[in-house]
Amino acid sequence: MTVRIGSGFDAHAFDEAGDGFMLGGVHVPFERGVKAHSDGDVLLHALCDAILGAAGLNDLGEHFPSDGRHRGVAGRDLLRRTLALAGKTGLRVVNADMTVVAEAPRLSPFIPQIRPLIACDLQIPSDCVNVKVTSTDGLGFVGRGEGIAAFAVVLMSPGE
Repeated sequence: MTVRIGSGFDAHAFDEAGDGFMLGGVHVPFERGVKAHSDGDVLLHALCDAILGAAGLNDLGEHFPSDGRHRGVAGRDLLRRTLALAGKTGLRVVNADMTVVAEAPRLSPFIPQIRPLIACDLQIPSDCVNVKVTSTDGLGFVGRGEGIAAFAVVLMSPGE
C-alpha cells in the first residue's frame, strides 16, 4: 500500500448565546458559542474528515450522524474513534496540516496548547502537526463574523 492523502473541511455558525467554543480540544473564551450537534470543534471535525478521506471511509456524518446519539460529544473523542476506524485499514497518520478561518476572536495564542493535544491523539511528534489561523478580510459568512471554519490535510501511511 502506498501513502494516502485526505482533506477535510468543517464550518459552524456562531450562536448568540454561549461562553466560547472548543477548538482543537481547547476551550476558547468568546462571547458566543457555536451551533452544533456535538461540541462544534471545527478543527477536529475537519481533521476527522481528512483522516476518513485518506482511509477511504467516507465522512464524519456517515460514522457519527447528527441524530442525537452524539449530542455534545467532544471533538477529541470523535478524533479517537475516527483513528480507531482508520486503524482497521492499516493506516496511521504521519503528518497533519490544518487552517482555521475566523475573524474573531484572535486564535493564534491558543495554537501552542492545541498542537500537542492533537499530536498526542494522533500519536505523532508535535512537529508533524501544523495549525494555522487566518481571516477572510471581511468576506463571506466568516468575514461577517457569523461563524468559523477549518480545513485539514493529512498524510497517512501503512502502520508499523
